[in-house]
Amino acid sequence: MKRIVTATVINQSGVLNRITGLMTKRQFNIESITVGHTETEGVSKMTFVVNVDGDGKIEQLIKQLNKQIDVLKVSDITDQAIVVRELALIKVISNAQIRSEISGIIEPFRASIIDVSRESITVQVTGDSEKIEAIIDLLRPYGIKEMVRTGITAFPRGSQKSVTDIKQFSILN
Repeated sequence: MKRIVTATVINQSGVLNRITGLMTKRQFNIESITVGHTETEGVSKMTFVVNVDGDGKIEQLIKQLNKQIDVLKVSDITDQAIVVRELALIKVISNAQIRSEISGIIEPFRASIIDVSRESITVQVTGDSEKIEAIIDLLRPYGIKEMVRTGITAFPRGSQKSVTDIKQFSILN
């Protein structure tokens, strides 16, 4: 089962190594990691997607991470209302004749062409993993020369109302 775990940490040398080392030692499979600065100077946020077997193991991971000296806060945000984004750069084999065709394919995804050469174009797309997979599937027949993905970055939405609450509210108003 995939879980999304965030860790707010003091931005110091070796923090990422210690945390991933702990996960490796405890045999957690890390599917993706993103790390970046937060609104607070000297503090970073890490987002991990991990595969775990059962709720007990995720609780164990959170407890172990919270024991780390550089860790300020750890949360499993999987079951919360969250904002999730991933970035992909996809270099597609392309000539002048099919560029407009590819442009038409990527437009509904709000993707953009960020580089053009004689033999290829590079597409940038952001969104959830399903959106990224969908555009990759559509571009694959043209020939994907190269591709990189960031892994997901996520945090809880401003409001934690459930989808049912939101639907009921919109029906009443």
